[in-house]
Amino acid sequence: MGWIIFGVVVVALVLWFVGVYNKFISLHQRVKNAWAQIDTQLVRRFDLIPNLVETVKGYAKHESDTLEKVIAARTQYMSANGDVEKMAQAENMLSGTLKSIFALSEAYPELKANVNFQQMQTELTGTEDKIAYARQFYNDTVQMFNTEIAKFPNSIVAKTTGGGKFVDQPFFEAAAEEKKNVRVQF
Repeated sequence: MGWIIFGVVVVALVLWFVGVYNKFISLHQRVKNAWAQIDTQLVRRFDLIPNLVETVKGYAKHESDTLEKVIAARTQYMSANGDVEKMAQAENMLSGTLKSIFALSEAYPELKANVNFQQMQTELTGTEDKIAYARQFYNDTVQMFNTEIAKFPNSIVAKTTGGGKFVDQPFFEAAAEEKKNVRVQF
């Protein structure tokens, strides 16, 4: 009778262990997929921006450093080799460059009226919305994953299996400039 109880307990522990491990695998794959969704949208944005910069160049020839900043951000992003933090830094650098491009349209009303500029601005706005959604989904997925691997006794499974892939994943955080307090006056 004692062996049967021992056997049932061992089988239950093994089944629990396998279930937790499989859950970690699923969550880890979701994190990778969520990052891939961000990556897809960022690459799209990187591809759209040179066309926007070319449109702007015709109106503001002295703004050539903007294109150089875009190229630098893209190079940094592509050379990050999957490092989420480095990729986020490049993305944030590019966001700052975009702000300066759109600020130019205020200084050049004829640029603001340019059909190509308006079309590129619309496409970039749509892409920015998709990036924001993908970032939120990624951070939600990372939060679920990080919570599951930190829970006890799940943390034991995370530490003893997975070859180091069951570790806290970084969140995709906004740049410091984007975190500044907004002053509202009534």
